[in-house]
Amino acid sequence: MLAYAKLDSPIHRLTGAAKLLFFALWSMGAMITFDTRFLVGFIVFGLVLLKVSRVRLREYSFLLYLIGAFFLLNHVAIYLFSPLEGVKIYGTKHVLLQLPGRYDLTAEQLFYQLNIALKYLAVIPIAFLFILTTDPGEFAASLNRVKVSYKIAYAVSIALRYIPDIQRDFQNISFSAQARGVDISAKEKLGKRLRNVIGILMPLILSSIERIETISAAMELRGFGRGKRRTWYKDRPFGPGDYGALAFIAVVLAALVWLTIARGSRFYNVFESPLF
Repeated sequence: MLAYAKLDSPIHRLTGAAKLLFFALWSMGAMITFDTRFLVGFIVFGLVLLKVSRVRLREYSFLLYLIGAFFLLNHVAIYLFSPLEGVKIYGTKHVLLQLPGRYDLTAEQLFYQLNIALKYLAVIPIAFLFILTTDPGEFAASLNRVKVSYKIAYAVSIALRYIPDIQRDFQNISFSAQARGVDISAKEKLGKRLRNVIGILMPLILSSIERIETISAAMELRGFGRGKRRTWYKDRPFGPGDYGALAFIAVVLAALVWLTIARGSRFYNVFESPLF
């Protein structure tokens, strides 16, 4: 699961509010455009930022598998429910493989779904960066700075802080169960493994509920929620790096909007080339 990785990098030194605004504007730009050239540029720049942050692949590899599964399911659904969407968008039809009914495989559909894939790949690195390089306390402060209720911001902060605790509790309970002969490895049959995992999850849920009650009681005793506003220990003022990052993404977003308006379409049509 994703959790904050405390490192020293230019990305980590940016404030949480700046990273939140950068991520929001970056996602907006990726949603606006279907220009393949811009999306490829987004992906390359996002991967460079991921490298600069020094965050290791193992910190988010599990989420990549889940996203990959959803990614494939999404593309299959797009083709099943709208196999000629690319033809409608680009106005031409180049059949690569004839299939029954309306399911002819066209170059336009492949190019359209390629752009959908590029949109995913453009946003994912920045999303990982935002979560993995932002301290939960500073994340809550950044949410409150952009006018989100401090109660909601604090709830999000607690949830992010709680993820490593849940992982640690699950491992401890799992090790204790395995020491008593409960097998959850691949050697056991699938049905038995699922029952054993459920047996581990129940103590985990009960311990989580107990911890939630403890935290709630502590917050209530300290008068949390009585005031309309609150201060934040992790809140930091913007620095030159923050202003530079926001200026950069603002210029990129403005260029995307201008290009979309000037061209009259969000789509880059490669099929207008003489090649086709």
